[in-house]
Amino acid sequence: MEAGKLYICATPIGNMEDITLRVLRTLKEVDYIAAEDTRYTLKLLNHYGISKPLVSYHQHNQQKRGEYIIELLEQGYNIAVVSDSGMPGISDPGAQLVVLARDKGIPVTVVPGPTACVSALVLSGMDTDRFVFEGFLPKSKKARNRRLEQLKEEERTIVLYEAPHRLISTLEALLENLGDRKIAVVRELTKIYEEVLVMNLEEMLLYFREHPPKGEIVLVIEGFQGYDSESKVWDVSIEEQVRQYIDSGLAKKEAIKRVARERGLPKNQVYKLMIED
Repeated sequence: MEAGKLYICATPIGNMEDITLRVLRTLKEVDYIAAEDTRYTLKLLNHYGISKPLVSYHQHNQQKRGEYIIELLEQGYNIAVVSDSGMPGISDPGAQLVVLARDKGIPVTVVPGPTACVSALVLSGMDTDRFVFEGFLPKSKKARNRRLEQLKEEERTIVLYEAPHRLISTLEALLENLGDRKIAVVRELTKIYEEVLVMNLEEMLLYFREHPPKGEIVLVIEGFQGYDSESKVWDVSIEEQVRQYIDSGLAKKEAIKRVARERGLPKNQVYKLMIED
């Protein structure tokens, strides 16, 4: 029996009208639709008068359901996979399903459409010639700081996804690890309350401490512009400046962070100077 085909279908990231004619035709023609959240996908299908069997496929059941979907494909059924919004495989388990299908020799094709990371990048006004997409940062503080340490001198524009309840802590981590650089917070893309804010990280942090964030968020961060410590003449050495902050009541760790941020230096460089002193 000839295997079916797996269709990777992009769906709207907010506005229901942002769906291609080809995606609609594909959803009407396939035998099954594998959905990240069947309830959410059902709303989309009902909106366009499409009725198809739905298979739940998300990060918590991807191994078991992935095997089931492959079995259906091997039986000759055509299946479309969709995420809650945007392109499947971008920060969701759709990518693993593609690998499983390829390993079994099952044909896979993409039916493109909206993607939040590219849409936010264009809206941000940041450099679009070269950019890096990092998805969601790790949840643990240690792992997140390790990732940001790797991105500290990344010259390309950086694009991240973030949940509203973690935005404040993420902005704090970005400021601490990357220094005070330009950032765009793009919220509720293509929806009624779409919002694009562009500020320096320090200003953005103050803003959202006073205005609790809501909705889906994409962060677009200016790439590394080089250290500007040589452009400013300091009256005191780095070591003396750290001691001044400690004398004023700051903990040593906080004093090092502040000096590094003010001088545009890596935090570990300042720490190393204080250890060697």
